[in-house]
Amino acid sequence: MAVITISRQYGSGGDEIATRVGEILGYRYFDKSIILRTARDSGLSSEDILDFSEDRYQVQSFLDQLFARRRTVAQYRSWRESADGVRTLVQEELDEAQAISMVRGAVRAAYREDDFIIIGRGGQVILQDQPGVLHVRVVAPVSDRIHRVLKTEGLTPEQATDAVMKRDTAAESYLRRFYDVDWDDPLLYNLIINTGRWGIDAAAHIIVTAVSHMVTKVSQDG
Repeated sequence: MAVITISRQYGSGGDEIATRVGEILGYRYFDKSIILRTARDSGLSSEDILDFSEDRYQVQSFLDQLFARRRTVAQYRSWRESADGVRTLVQEELDEAQAISMVRGAVRAAYREDDFIIIGRGGQVILQDQPGVLHVRVVAPVSDRIHRVLKTEGLTPEQATDAVMKRDTAAESYLRRFYDVDWDDPLLYNLIINTGRWGIDAAAHIIVTAVSHMVTKVSQDG
């Protein structure tokens, strides 16, 4: 079948569209369980592993960037074995480079298994050149996104506006820092959907149709 990556502006309805597409196609969602599996394959404990996604990314300070400081993003526990075979559970720190490497490995593992929907996490870059992957970008006018966040999150207008701006900045910074790409670059995507023009259900069916055409083309080319 195929893999779908979805990059979405906060409040654009991208998560709802992904849910609807998953219902129609029967695809699985990429989530923390895939990252935990990758962690176990690396010899790490499954507890306290971070799903290092773009939504919650915090931009490094100027001094951290200037001096290339190692920033801890999570703690984890791993098993260490001594020379005499004694295993000990120790707590260690996970920095940005290690976290992003784990996420990349998990995304590639999902691709190998097929039939996944990957939301965010740089999937449009990690799998950019892989066959059988549809890269989708979901956008909407700022006013529409603020209105949707107001309804779904129960925030004040000021809080909703602040949330939209901060989450967009976080995602943009994540993609630029770790993949050196512009989040809004249309060439990263096969399909860009403006939910200011299309409803959730219509957008989902557009993606389903695009997946069908892509799978047919890959089959013919292969």
